Amino acid sequence: MMPPAKHSTSAVLKVLRAFGLAYPGAHTKSPWPGHLDLAVKDKTFAYLSVDGEPFSISCKLPHSSSAALLLPFTRPTEYGLGKSGWVTAELEDGQAPPVDMLKEWIDESYRAQAPKKLVASLGAPGGKEASAPAKPGRPAPRKRAPKGKRRA
Repeated sequence: MMPPAKHSTSAVLKVLRAFGLAYPGAHTKSPWPGHLDLAVKDKTFAYLSVDGEPFSISCKLPHSSSAALLLPFTRPTEYGLGKSGWVTAELEDGQAPPVDMLKEWIDESYRAQAPKKLVASLGAPGGKEASAPAKPGRPAPRKRAPKGKRRA
């Protein structure tokens, strides 16, 4: 049996996986054949096809799903996930994946799925990671007047 032919999108899958794995707590998981997904705390944030399979990615896009679904190569993700803002992009062999846009999808999906503490360690949305934001200072506690001597 011959190994599956390398699809022209294999390099793109490698780039997108590396991009997604750079997020805090991100790891891969393979719940079924034909997928090597990105997850955080075992919660998937990007379903990705594997080398040798047609290119496919699904991400949770709570803010941009309606715009993403206007693209000719997208559809709501199956198994009811589309109702929750999940969008699937499938490209035919020879179609160049829009890598920058897909990185934005991965960023949005990670932020939607990751614990708030991990999301807080990121900078502004758009795949630009930064150091953890400074915690806002607390106001000084109010001093209470001693009992019996209430302020007017």
